[in-house]
Amino acid sequence: MRIHLQSYISDNNFPLSPDVWDAAAARAPDVSAGHEVSFGDTAGAFTAAAPTMEVLISQTAALSKLTPFAAPHLKMIFCTSAGLERLAPFDWLPPGVPILNNRGAHSAKAGEFGIMSLLMLASRIPALATAQRAGKWLPRHGSVLAGRRLVVVGLGALGGSTASHAKHFGMTVTGVRATATPHPACDQVVTMDQLDSVLPGAEFLFLAPPLTDATHGLLSRARLALLPKGAGVVNIGRGGLVDQDALMDALDAGHLSGAVLDVFVPEPVPEGHRLWTTPNLLMTPHVSADDPLTYNPRTLDIFFDNLRALRDGRALPNEFHLSRGY
Repeated sequence: MRIHLQSYISDNNFPLSPDVWDAAAARAPDVSAGHEVSFGDTAGAFTAAAPTMEVLISQTAALSKLTPFAAPHLKMIFCTSAGLERLAPFDWLPPGVPILNNRGAHSAKAGEFGIMSLLMLASRIPALATAQRAGKWLPRHGSVLAGRRLVVVGLGALGGSTASHAKHFGMTVTGVRATATPHPACDQVVTMDQLDSVLPGAEFLFLAPPLTDATHGLLSRARLALLPKGAGVVNIGRGGLVDQDALMDALDAGHLSGAVLDVFVPEPVPEGHRLWTTPNLLMTPHVSADDPLTYNPRTLDIFFDNLRALRDGRALPNEFHLSRGY
């Protein structure tokens, strides 16, 4: 098949290079041989490849600048991101062409970041960092995670990996997702419409669901009030999951003991924004799930898994369902 890989130029970017492709192809000899492969990082390179390409592998930031486009032989689009909301609405998508994401590529890094965040909250690191910035000696003692109660919203690659680490640390884990299907790392799993019933028992709340119409504003002011005093919040999903002003108010008032946020509205966070000075808040600039050493290799492994499914006439494991938003 004719496969084109499209990147974009940025200082904070992991380009889809021939070396990374060749290494991934060597790991998947059953489906990687015999293809005509091209690479590009400009609009001109994409335009040159579009008339003949059958498979497009693209960074989402690159694709968002190239739509709409004509590619008469296209059979599949594979995006090197899990969340594809920046490509919506999908009216540019050629009829009958599936679009796939790289769900699963983030699990190892996100899980380690997630458990790190929970450990920091348990050890009161956000409060200690706030005191340090203020030049204050303010002892705050933390506790171990064992026996503490965690609610994880979203049990995909990010939330599921974090739940597994949390269980290893002896936490009591409640999962929240679209269905109540059991998860091996969770003591119980409830559906999204039962979220309010489990928030009052959550010492820690971890957010990692996809951003959809149903999850936008999920952590509202009312739901923040349901959390017990002293709870901690982590969000590595999307900024739009949270009412940021309500979260900052809860931190200012001392209702929450701390928060670790990796995603925001907007991004980047503007200079002078209230987020920068909110007490007991640790911010990271949307880096929780991306590992430059493993991101593209794992992404291409996932692509070849889907190429096998296409070859065999099976359902594509990473197909993005437009009606669900993930």
